[in-house]
Amino acid sequence: MRGRASAPAAGTVLNALANGYGSAFAIDADTEATVHLDDSGEVTGEVAGEPDADTRLVERCVERVLEGHGDAATGGSVHTQSEVPMASGLKSSSAAANATVLATLDALGVDGVDRLDACRIGVEAARDVGVTITGAFDDASASMLGGVTVTDNRADELLHRDQPDWDVLVYTPDERAFSADADVARCERVAPMADVVYELATDGDYERAMTLNGLAFCAALGYPTEPIVEGLPDAAVSLSGTGPSYTAVGDRATLESLAERWRQREGDTWLTRIQTSGATTGATTE
Repeated sequence: MRGRASAPAAGTVLNALANGYGSAFAIDADTEATVHLDDSGEVTGEVAGEPDADTRLVERCVERVLEGHGDAATGGSVHTQSEVPMASGLKSSSAAANATVLATLDALGVDGVDRLDACRIGVEAARDVGVTITGAFDDASASMLGGVTVTDNRADELLHRDQPDWDVLVYTPDERAFSADADVARCERVAPMADVVYELATDGDYERAMTLNGLAFCAALGYPTEPIVEGLPDAAVSLSGTGPSYTAVGDRATLESLAERWRQREGDTWLTRIQTSGATTGATTE
């Protein structure tokens, strides 16, 4: 039994580490998963181009789906490939989890599963293996549904979803940072700022919310604020997740101008768009 699926990466509007509320938006850069199921009783994982990658999350996603859907299979393998670098703050883990869950359901021939319920399988798998602190329901919901989501990560509850028409600029430095290693205590110190960001996001003022979030979490996590200031006042810019990437939204001309400045920095800068359709099943390539 074989199944395939893909899910987009995402950028941050509000990091949930400070007050439990999060907001994220899907970007047009996919992670793809191919799952083969069998009766081996064991699940193995592989990440294209990353032979030493930690595959516990995608393996646990397969296991959780199998645990919930009878005895059609007891094991298998999952292979993922991504347009987004790992540990870059662009929600590669949430995208991989979503794609793997949907690919496993596809392999089992299970139809009609609610997308948010499928998303929660991946969130619980992430908690199981310790690759997230909050569960990252904000990131996972944006990746699964597309558009912008606002969530209560403590309850894994979707509070709001929107579909703005955004161009997106991404800057990823060469360094890597794992979400589970973030200094939670320092993030919690900016909770009063995060409360303001949350109010802005729930009012649909995502651009101001992003920039305020970026300034607050750069301060909390020790990242430079220069990439944010370089985008002001015409673009909204935020640190994505716990870094090191930054994402900006605005009109195309503004982002192209900002891209020229960001490309003077070490790392990778690229233009894309918000993705509003979310994860898809059976639409991947080998």
